[in-house]
Amino acid sequence: MNWLTLLLLLGMVLLAYLVGSIPVGILLTRLFSDKDIRRLGSGNVGATNVRRVAGNQLGAAVLLGDVLKGATPVYLAMRLYPMFESFFHWELFVSLAAFFAFAGHLYPAYFMGRSGGKGVATAIGCFLMISPVACGLALAVFFLTLWRRRMVSLASICFAAALPVFTSFRTHSVIFSGLATLIFIFILFRHAANIRRIRQGTEPRIRKD
Repeated sequence: MNWLTLLLLLGMVLLAYLVGSIPVGILLTRLFSDKDIRRLGSGNVGATNVRRVAGNQLGAAVLLGDVLKGATPVYLAMRLYPMFESFFHWELFVSLAAFFAFAGHLYPAYFMGRSGGKGVATAIGCFLMISPVACGLALAVFFLTLWRRRMVSLASICFAAALPVFTSFRTHSVIFSGLATLIFIFILFRHAANIRRIRQGTEPRIRKD
């Protein structure tokens, strides 16, 4: 691998991380409301807390933005791969872009690694590019859990747990399955407080109406 190729690779990884770091929840709530989402509700910058604090429309906009933060770097990596095919396995190259976009959402560069989200929407964006069917099946698990238990946090954990299973089944790729498993571990860690509240029976539920 020559120096130019190495610099392009580092640039791709850095771009994925910086795109993933874009604080969509913070930016949109500041632009369209007078709220600081980090100080309200659960304090999380993701779509669920934005919807709870600032309304359904803003929550949906944040959800879309966070999904795009995952999808865009992975799509770009897929398009750029021909420049690197002599040096990198395709699945590893794409997985690097996906992981660093996901990591950027959790540990955003613009806030020194703080004020990050839990990563579910960004993971959805990544895997919509990698394996739309596997992602769709995991989302079906999410919605089924949400319908039965009415807890977004539990549904998110179940989505993340199902993702490696369906990814392995659909792609037969050790690398993509490993990526999905790593993402599941991070999402589980980010939901530690939710898991404690679920066990205590105090986790908020969405209303039926």
